[in-house]
Amino acid sequence: MGLIELASGNSVWRGMDYYNAKKTKSVEKTGPYTYDGTVRGEQLYHVHIDKEHPRRSTCTCPFAEGRRVICKHMIALYFTAEPKAAEDFLKQVEEWEKEEEEEEQRHYEELREYVYSLSKAELQQLYLEALIEEEERRNRYW
Repeated sequence: MGLIELASGNSVWRGMDYYNAKKTKSVEKTGPYTYDGTVRGEQLYHVHIDKEHPRRSTCTCPFAEGRRVICKHMIALYFTAEPKAAEDFLKQVEEWEKEEEEEEQRHYEELREYVYSLSKAELQQLYLEALIEEEERRNRYW
């Protein structure tokens, strides 16, 4: 698993924000799979990322210091060092969103077909059951 896969969604998106805001102040390739640099947050944080062993990545921010987590500063440094990774990530998100939208459309079409296949009496019965269920649910939480 890579840095992006190990980071929380929040860390990835905040890291993307930091990358877009150019908060990475320095970056240096220190090995075939490693980078070191600084990223501006509330202060200047020192960041080390290891693409081959992401859990060995470090940052001096309060969230990551002394822990084996991937923070937004690491993601910002990674995207700055390898902008194609940021582009690829955004393309992948677009593909996921498109697939999700297509699946939702298929679901609504199946639902529409099912509803139109029902008789008036069946629709009335299902509607009554749904109203009763909603009323019971509302009464449970009040």
